[in-house]
Amino acid sequence: MQIILVHPRLKQAKALHITRGWVVGVGALVLFLMAGGTSVLSYFAMKLAVQVRLPVVQQWVAQLDEHDQRRKDRFMRENLDALAVRIGRLQAQLTHLEAVGERLGTMAGVRREDVARAGRGGAVASDSRTPSIAQLDLAIDSLSAGLDRRADHFTLLEFELIERAVRAKLLPGSTPLADGAPGSRFGWRVDPFTGRGTMHEGMDFTAPTGTPILAAGAGVVVFAGYHPAYGNQVDVEHGNGLVTRYAHASRLAVKEGDIVRQGQWIADVGSTGRSTGPHLHFEVRVHDEARDPYKFLQDGLSPRPELAAAKPAAAPPRVPRR
Repeated sequence: MQIILVHPRLKQAKALHITRGWVVGVGALVLFLMAGGTSVLSYFAMKLAVQVRLPVVQQWVAQLDEHDQRRKDRFMRENLDALAVRIGRLQAQLTHLEAVGERLGTMAGVRREDVARAGRGGAVASDSRTPSIAQLDLAIDSLSAGLDRRADHFTLLEFELIERAVRAKLLPGSTPLADGAPGSRFGWRVDPFTGRGTMHEGMDFTAPTGTPILAAGAGVVVFAGYHPAYGNQVDVEHGNGLVTRYAHASRLAVKEGDIVRQGQWIADVGSTGRSTGPHLHFEVRVHDEARDPYKFLQDGLSPRPELAAAKPAAAPPRVPRR
């Protein structure tokens, strides 16, 4: 489109070329100015209405605030309900852990008085209404204290079970021979050399020469050498004055000061010392007083052929007599 502008005295004329883009730009500018003016007028009108406290405007503003507050309250209730459900589940898990802890404590012999019992927890709210923040905070504190007590209880159980496992390894409860027949028991018997009654302070196991002798329990070797009556002898101390003795060996596989584990090869069956034939003389002594080995071995006398593999291929040299 073209517009021609003529001078009033017709001295000259000027042509204006109006394009579609120019028309669109002018229209957009007019609309923007109208919208901006309307917004400014609305703002000042609302501000003035609030200041002069017009009833209709005041009611409309109050409805907006009430709607916003209801939305916030609904959001808060939903989150509190979800938190209450999670706390209830944690309380149920804590109750289950307490029951498991009591059963384990009974099995481990830990009395209930040794640790404070964890609280079982109850309902978070006294009715069906949404619990308050104070109630939830109290429930969380109770759960935290209960979990701390459960942790202490399980720690005590762990220590007790570890100690029991260590004691079981230290006590001489494993057979000293992987495959050997029990012979003379502990007590009074006829001495094979003198023919008179005498006290037999150990337990004999008949086996061929060279049969591996195994430590009945973990401990420290306190003697490994030759004794006129016991022949080649190994004494292993297990703590608290408890010592096991392995006598008449053909050769020794350990020396004084060695730490041995339960079932470890320590010597070979023989007939050294005061002996009538190949066998193992096994003693259990507490503060150097002989005790009946059968009371320690009665649960471990079944043959255990797999322990024979504990003997290494190369044997140490014989321990010289002294």
